[in-house]
Parts: sequence; structure tokens; C-alpha cells
Amino acid sequence: MTETKIRIATAEDADTIVSFIQALAEYEREPDAVEATSDSIAQQLSSQPPPFECLLAEVGNEVRGFALFFHNYSTWRGKQGIYLEDLFVPDEHRGSGIGKLLLATLARIAVERDCPRLEWQVLDWNQPSIDFYEALGTKVMRDWLPCRLENQELSELAAQGTTVANHNE
Repeated sequence: MTETKIRIATAEDADTIVSFIQALAEYEREPDAVEATSDSIAQQLSSQPPPFECLLAEVGNEVRGFALFFHNYSTWRGKQGIYLEDLFVPDEHRGSGIGKLLLATLARIAVERDCPRLEWQVLDWNQPSIDFYEALGTKVMRDWLPCRLENQELSELAAQGTTVANHNE
């Protein structure tokens, strides 16, 4: 059996990343929601520092899963954490240990970077993923609800804001 290798994605992997993002959106019943393009992903991965990082799981020359993440900040802990935006392994590769290896590698990155927590969201109807996460020791926080402003609502609230003063100027 060929070994699974985990590596950090580069801008050259943008097409692969977008294909996984699209496949995840289809799995999550939002196939038309993806606005990311290969160009936008490549540009962002080329910026310094990039706004996100991405782990790719490779078996031979085939990428079989990905985990896209970025740093967040815990005011209670006073340290950066890691937020897992997307984790996806296609159906035909589930059960092979790739998802667990991606999460374990991301946990190792968190520990190495002195991040006290790794967190993400899971859809409440996605019981297979909930079961997978709980089997790894994850605490599914059912008492916290995600909040989001986007599009028109974001613009409307932004119009009520003010310019931020920069004390360095």
C-alpha cells in the first residue's frame, strides 16, 4: 500500500484546492455558493503572509483530501488558535484514514505553533462527520451558534460605521 503524505499547498495547487472546495459545497448542498476561483486562490497563497494555509493529502501522485485553515485569536486564552475552514475527503477515499491524518497533522501544527485550540464548524445534519469528530475526542459545542453578516446586510451595517483612527499617523 502506498503511503499517504501530507504537504502544505502552494499557489500551483490552486486548481486542486478549488475542485475540493466545489466538491465540499456540493456535499453540503450549496453547489452554487462557491465564488473562489483558481486565480483568487493562487493569488492569496502567493501573498505574504497568505491569509490561509492548506494541507493536501497525497497518495502517489493523487491528492485525496484537503484541510484549509487559518489563525484566529482567543481573548480568553490570550493566544492564537487555528480555525479549520474546510476539511474534505471524497467519498471514494473515506474510511482510509486520510481525514484523521489531516486532522492529526493539523493538531500537530497547532501544538508546534503553541496554539491552545483547534476549532471548526460542522453542519447539524452531517451526522457522519459529527460521529467522526467525536470519535477523535472532539467536543461538539452545541450551545454555541455561528453568526454571519454578508452581502447586503454587511454593507448596510458597514454604512453605519465610522472611519477608524490610526494612532501611528
